[in-house]
Amino acid sequence: MGDRAKLMREEKIFKLFLRFSIPAILGMIVQSLYNIVDRIFIGNIPLVGGLAISGIGVVLPITFIIMGFGMLFGIGSGANISIKLGQNKKDDAEKIFGVGFFMLAAAGVAITVFGLIFLEQIVNLYGADDTIRVYAKDYLRIILYGNIFNTIAFGLNNIIRAEGNAKIAMYTMLVGAITNTVLDPILIYGFNMGVAGAAWATIIAQFASFVWTMSYFVTGKSMLKLRKEYIRYSNSLVLKIMSIGASPFAMQVAGSVVGILMNQSLSTYGGSLAIGAYAAINSVVTLFFMPIFGMNQGLQPIIGFNYGAKNFRRVREALNVGLISATAVCVVGFIFVQTMPEVFINFISKDPEIRTMGVEGIKRFMIMMPVIGTQIISANFFQAIGKAQKSFILSMLRQVILLIPLILILPNFFGLMGIWTAVPIADFIATAVTAVVLIAEMKNLHRDELQYREERKDQIEENVEKKLGASL
Repeated sequence: MGDRAKLMREEKIFKLFLRFSIPAILGMIVQSLYNIVDRIFIGNIPLVGGLAISGIGVVLPITFIIMGFGMLFGIGSGANISIKLGQNKKDDAEKIFGVGFFMLAAAGVAITVFGLIFLEQIVNLYGADDTIRVYAKDYLRIILYGNIFNTIAFGLNNIIRAEGNAKIAMYTMLVGAITNTVLDPILIYGFNMGVAGAAWATIIAQFASFVWTMSYFVTGKSMLKLRKEYIRYSNSLVLKIMSIGASPFAMQVAGSVVGILMNQSLSTYGGSLAIGAYAAINSVVTLFFMPIFGMNQGLQPIIGFNYGAKNFRRVREALNVGLISATAVCVVGFIFVQTMPEVFINFISKDPEIRTMGVEGIKRFMIMMPVIGTQIISANFFQAIGKAQKSFILSMLRQVILLIPLILILPNFFGLMGIWTAVPIADFIATAVTAVVLIAEMKNLHRDELQYREERKDQIEENVEKKLGASL
């Protein structure tokens, strides 16, 4: 722990940011390709590609909730672990680790059982009509079989990052993505399994990631140990984990609710292929946003550790580096999408209707991209310093408080274009509010820094007086 703690305390922030974020960014980009590859192969299945990708579009919001449980207990554990390591409390960090692992496994089993029992009702709720229901059910059923491996692997990867090992976390994603990419064409086309082949490729890849993460902890390579006596339920620690993990979890659930409303509106104003267009747009959006999420993952242990160690100057510096870097990436992504949208949509699907709707939609959908990096980084900042309530509110503001009413109202006046326009309006307002909250928090952080300096000064003077007294 000593070398990594010294690195967190003394390494220049920008170099530390690159050290942690580059592997996370590469891993997140690979992770996004993991899903995009599925859609590319599915979207190009002869005769049924357009309908098949629309079926996967129905399943997409469901996977948000599934991933949300990995975030609830994985990110919640990781953030608390980073703070404990910053306070030099390794044993407490390992207790959190054990409880987090227990909850990840329990959540994985519960989701699978619930999902398989209510499979028909779930796909109907999320907007599947008679033309695409069979594809949605085939894909989701198989995904649920491997859910426990995905939930545990995703959660443990956040804990790997929390202890400062960003490269291993990146390798976890690489293992899964490479496995999925290799198996997709073999199972979809070679074995003529269609949508089911894509699902099987995904869960085999998730199992490979699970094996990788578990081997890291059980072979003694990790700083934290997964101790049997700590793998249990603890009400106090579960609440502690969930208090921080609730924000990203709520964001995922909100994304799922938005997905239901989006699919229903798309079906009403554009038909089932409009759902496929949204799936294509979402693939492109995910590809450009993944570097921002990677930055968040790289920043989280840096900010959490230094906040726990009361090194507030480094906390502010890390946040500024994140904000500038995220904005730069978003501006570049905005330029690409606005100047060549057809390139990205064509890559996902060759269906002419999906391409037409997708090209028109993505330019409106991402019009506020230059500013949204600030909102994403800032919400994560509050999560990293343990202020879960603010993180939760800021996350919900964009995806629930603003976006859901806009999706319900705008299509009544502007049809399909109203759906695409709802997102940038929500992005702009949420970013403005987040900026105000962040500025206020910076003032609080500055006040805490001054108070801590005074306390340290008094403590040093008291120690000096004791030494002088002892010498006399």
